[in-house]
Amino acid sequence: MEILSSRILVRPRDWETSRRFYAETLGLAVAREFPGGVVFFLGTGYMELSKAGAVAIGEDALWLQVRSLPDTLTELRGRGVTVTREPQREPWGLDECWIADPDGRAIVLVEIPPGHPIRTDLRE
Repeated sequence: MEILSSRILVRPRDWETSRRFYAETLGLAVAREFPGGVVFFLGTGYMELSKAGAVAIGEDALWLQVRSLPDTLTELRGRGVTVTREPQREPWGLDECWIADPDGRAIVLVEIPPGHPIRTDLRE
C-alpha cells in the first residue's frame, strides 16, 4: 500500500479551546484551514483538529492519503482487511473509505480527486 500523506485526526470535546491550545499554547503552525477544521504541522507529520466526520468525539483516527482508493481497497481486501465504511465522496470533496486496525481504531483511506483545493496550486 503506497501512502502519499498522513495525519492523525482528533475530535475534541471543545473545538475552540483545543484550537487555542494547539495554536497558541503549543505554538503549532497551521498547515491549512477549512470550514470543518484546521490541520497543524507536527514536525514531519500533521494533526487535524476536526469539527465533523465519522470519528466520534474524543476518539482518534489515522488519515492516510493513497494514490488510488479502488486499487488500495483491492490490495487490502486481498489481504483480508474488512472495510467498515465503503468509499464515498464526502461533502468536503474527498473520496474516503474506512477500515480499522486490530484494536478497532479507525483508519481513513483518502483519495484526493482532481480539482480539489488540496491538489490546486494557489500561488500566483
